[in-house]
Amino acid sequence: MQACAAPLSRGGLGLAPPPHPDPLPDAPRRLAALVARVRHDLEILDYPRGEWVQPRQHPSGQHVWDVVIVGAGQGGLAAWFGLWRERIRNVLVVDQAPRGREGPWVTYSRMWTLRSPKHVTGPDLGIPSLAPRAWYEATYGEVAWDALDKWPREVWQAYLDWYRDTLDVPVRNLWRLDRIGWDAAAGLLELDGSGGRLLARKVILANGIEGSGAWRCPRFVAALPRERWHLCSEDFDSALLRGRRVAVLGAGATAWDRAADVLEHGAASLVLTMRRRRLPYANPFRTFEKAGYLRHFASMDDAARWRWMTVTFDFGQPPTQDSLNRCAAFPNFTLHRGATWTGAALTAEGIALQFSDGSTRVVDHLLVGTGFEVDLSLRPELREVHHHIALWRDVYAPPADQAHEVCAGYPYLNPDLSFRERTPGACPALAEIHCFNYGASVSNGFSGASLTGMKYGIEPLLWGITRSFWMADEPTHFQELATWDAVEIDPSVLERRSGVG
Repeated sequence: MQACAAPLSRGGLGLAPPPHPDPLPDAPRRLAALVARVRHDLEILDYPRGEWVQPRQHPSGQHVWDVVIVGAGQGGLAAWFGLWRERIRNVLVVDQAPRGREGPWVTYSRMWTLRSPKHVTGPDLGIPSLAPRAWYEATYGEVAWDALDKWPREVWQAYLDWYRDTLDVPVRNLWRLDRIGWDAAAGLLELDGSGGRLLARKVILANGIEGSGAWRCPRFVAALPRERWHLCSEDFDSALLRGRRVAVLGAGATAWDRAADVLEHGAASLVLTMRRRRLPYANPFRTFEKAGYLRHFASMDDAARWRWMTVTFDFGQPPTQDSLNRCAAFPNFTLHRGATWTGAALTAEGIALQFSDGSTRVVDHLLVGTGFEVDLSLRPELREVHHHIALWRDVYAPPADQAHEVCAGYPYLNPDLSFRERTPGACPALAEIHCFNYGASVSNGFSGASLTGMKYGIEPLLWGITRSFWMADEPTHFQELATWDAVEIDPSVLERRSGVG
């Protein structure tokens, strides 16, 4: 059982992250008691207990999973737990990352802390003993919790590792999904990946922020030698750029966090280029932290959902104050506003970088942090089905003054977060593939890829999957009722009594 997080990364120069206490000396004992409490709580709530999902057989004899969840980060783990509580136990989670490195927290993320409020819940699904605070207090103490501002990212990953171990979630790490196919004869999904083939009735794509597309990179950057550029979302050691002149494109949180980390690891200079002339100062995501919004975003009609999301995307999300402070601490940091990159060429002096405002600069290394694009055609696992998936542009025509190309490219999901067919009947497999990643945003708000919305965003997923399984198996269950003959009483007790006829 993991009792504490990995040491916090402090870089070599500049500011240091807020101090964080070590685990309590008796943390192992406290955590063992908490695990016992979790199991007792789950036993108390274990009703109904009967198994109800009918197993499926494949002619080949290969095992058929009821659900395969792709992604063992916070969304995938919570989806597994939700199904487990609904007595759907034939479920497997797969992830391409090694154990303990699922998601961004200890890989490419370079933020000091999560943005979310420390009291946010989600993976616990309403079980207090599983809540992040319960684990934190058992590990670091109640006084430390009171003093905590926001979760250090490494500490959050340690909580997720404990959550997985405590619930004994079945995860196959180092299993990369390459293809989703459809066995029409058996009515099953085929998942081909680095670990072989899996058969499943349903698939949940809980593969994070880029799970419905890919990270952006300008073509002229991708044409440069690969050792001269990185995506900010890649997992690499910032110390590799010590002594280098670095340019960063993009002003989102990931770009700022990586810029700060590179400076702290000794970059000779760093220029961050942002298209806007000024940073967004307010964070619209704070307005979403209402139970009404989180539960009922998907209850609104298409026009309302479109209006909310287009304004949210156009508003933008600012970097954290920590990120600004970390970069501002370095005199060799420059913010290039109101421009973007238009070209780059490798020369004897370095990379000659051209800007849209006509200026130029020579640097040694490029970092691209322009975010991600939702484009299902970029997902290799969806190559056989993506052209059948309905997008918002196929379903909703907004008023001319609300046209929004980004929102138009998001998948238009069914209420249970499954993909909808562009042409009814053309691809029945889509009803069995559930999008529990950032691609669900326009249809269902911030659910699978957002800790803020997980508490409510998981409900329609669980409702849809359980409903589908029940409707498929209902004839079998009805037959059980019609032929029910289990003896529950002994009427002979009346016959043995004197005077009873």
